[in-house]
Amino acid sequence: MDFAQQAMNLFGEEDDDDDQNCRNDDVEEDEEHQQKQARQSSSSSGASSSGASSSASSSAGASSSAASSSRSSSSNHSRSSSASEEDNENDGGEVRSRDNSNINHNRSSDTNYNNDGKENYYENLDEEEDDKDLFGSDNEDYGKTPVNSPYPVPVLPAIRTTNNHMRGGFGRGRWQHNNRGPGLLPRPGPYPQRPNFGGPKFFNAPRDERFVSELKFSKSEQTLARKCIAFQEPCELACYSRIEGGDVFFDDRSLRLFKRVITQDIGFDLNEGFDTFIPKKDLGSEGFGDLLACIRSKNIPLQNMHFVTYRNNLNKILATAYIRHEPWEMGVHKRNGVVYLDVHKLPERPQSELERRRCYWGYCFESLATEDPTRGDGEGIHHVDANVEYCSVLKTKLGAHRILMGAEMDCCDSTDDGRRFYVELKTSRELDYHTEERFEREKLLKFWIQSFLAGVPYIVIGFRDDGGRLVRTERLRTKEVTGRVKMKNYWQGGVCLAFADEVLCWLYGTVKENEDYILQFAPPFTRLELLQADSCPDAITDHVDQL
Repeated sequence: MDFAQQAMNLFGEEDDDDDQNCRNDDVEEDEEHQQKQARQSSSSSGASSSGASSSASSSAGASSSAASSSRSSSSNHSRSSSASEEDNENDGGEVRSRDNSNINHNRSSDTNYNNDGKENYYENLDEEEDDKDLFGSDNEDYGKTPVNSPYPVPVLPAIRTTNNHMRGGFGRGRWQHNNRGPGLLPRPGPYPQRPNFGGPKFFNAPRDERFVSELKFSKSEQTLARKCIAFQEPCELACYSRIEGGDVFFDDRSLRLFKRVITQDIGFDLNEGFDTFIPKKDLGSEGFGDLLACIRSKNIPLQNMHFVTYRNNLNKILATAYIRHEPWEMGVHKRNGVVYLDVHKLPERPQSELERRRCYWGYCFESLATEDPTRGDGEGIHHVDANVEYCSVLKTKLGAHRILMGAEMDCCDSTDDGRRFYVELKTSRELDYHTEERFEREKLLKFWIQSFLAGVPYIVIGFRDDGGRLVRTERLRTKEVTGRVKMKNYWQGGVCLAFADEVLCWLYGTVKENEDYILQFAPPFTRLELLQADSCPDAITDHVDQL
């Protein structure tokens, strides 16, 4: 059953307009097909001149127009004849069947063309597009295009990479002169500006104008652990004492003796004597002058020394290998081949009442754990003076650097054969499940560094509660502390020594003779910075003049 019969069965009547539309569509498809064949034949003929090709195309267009006009007249004649034949009911079936056969024949021919010649059709279109030369002489639009554009060349701003701050978007390479016109922002100053990219995670503060050099922390813990840095056992060369009133004597009169029966004082209230406590004064460079005066008084040679410093400065450097959140700074002054490291105290906020009491608890425990001949039996602790101290002058060697340092000692003890050794006294809050890890990661690291550098074999820790009452005491051997944290992988002593060796090598090779610097560790805590200083302390200048 053909399409016309299906339409009659479904709708009950015949739609003559649909048949006429179908015929018109078939006629238009035939015309388009013949025009395409004509274009293909004209393109494949390969005319030698543009005039011949234009004449051929015009003739082909005339023939196609004549064919289209003849077809349109025939189609109109067929429509009129079909309309007259539809009035006769007996002859309508034959007419419809004849017309439908013609439609089916045309559709079948179109279907065969679509199936058989579809690929050839698209290939011919591609060939036509490929044959057309956009830049050839036959392209009139291209031939009329002037060589010089009448429009001005746009001026582009300087490149500013804001999504890649770690590469230095404001570096010198980004602001070189070019032919694209001036940038939107002026060229930065003598050093690349690094703006803050939103928050502490991307903290990039502008570099200090006094900047000289920096040491970035590029080496990992595993790399530093593979280095084996030798450390020579400290040797005591001299000592000095500071008594009440601030007078200094080059002897050991301020050295206290450790009280071995400290365990009997468990439960002692460390707040006792707080009202009469004399806090420690900040002597600044004057305290460093006392160390240099002791060196001169004992005629200790400095020709082969690389560094002269207090132990406090070395504590900061070694602890920075793991503790990266505590800022510090120190003075650096090179004279006669010797680098003097002066202690600088950073400004602090005013302490609260509780903070002053906690500071006093440490001094009170030192008085409680040492023998005091002026204090009778059963007498309480009073008039604790934090300015009274005993300092030992030691010589040691870290890697290839010979160091002469002063270290304050809390007390001493002696062996059965009379050999004297020093003991370090510390206080800490009683440990629990939540505070034990932090104690071993940070506090125990500082305790070990301070004792190891000065060759102190024992550390006595007094644990207290939140109210300042002594809960218990614990004695640690300095050489066993590293084994306590080794299994937990908190820190390694060898890494601290390797890190300090890196810093001292960089520092000694960077500073110049008769120049003054400041070595600082400040946010974002990713490097050490060496800054130019304005002057040298008078204590160091007088010391060099008296040598």
